[in-house]
Amino acid sequence: MTATVHDVAAYILHKEAPMSAMKLQKLCYFAYGYHLAWEGRPLFREPFEAWANGPVVYDLYDQHRGRYNLQRDDIEGDAAVLDKDERESIDVVLENFRAYSAHELSAMTHQAGPWLDARRRAGVDDLQRSNEELRDEEIEDFFGALVGRED
Repeated sequence: MTATVHDVAAYILHKEAPMSAMKLQKLCYFAYGYHLAWEGRPLFREPFEAWANGPVVYDLYDQHRGRYNLQRDDIEGDAAVLDKDERESIDVVLENFRAYSAHELSAMTHQAGPWLDARRRAGVDDLQRSNEELRDEEIEDFFGALVGRED
């Protein structure tokens, strides 16, 4: 696996920019989760943390920190390193989630599932900060159930 969250974010922005940084984070999360369920392998290596507004990859946040709206070239990544299956997973997610706002996508991540599990592990309330990592096995189980995959 050679792709990074920056490569995935650059690919998403190339297809969908402009968008808010929050929306980009949530689209990366849904792409990661569905790809893990469909392909049985992570889309990128950086972990998601259970922040108050939903799952966030700190490495990506660090690159867009202080910016609300992101344009096509605002994230330094190489979309060309994504393989066919990775691009297909992202494309399906974009097709199905592009119409939702950042806040709608964030609300979707707050339902039962990996983000809530991580928040509970951290013992934090709704608005408290947390950098508790989401676990890949929980993400895979959650999204696997959504796509009707049987283990």
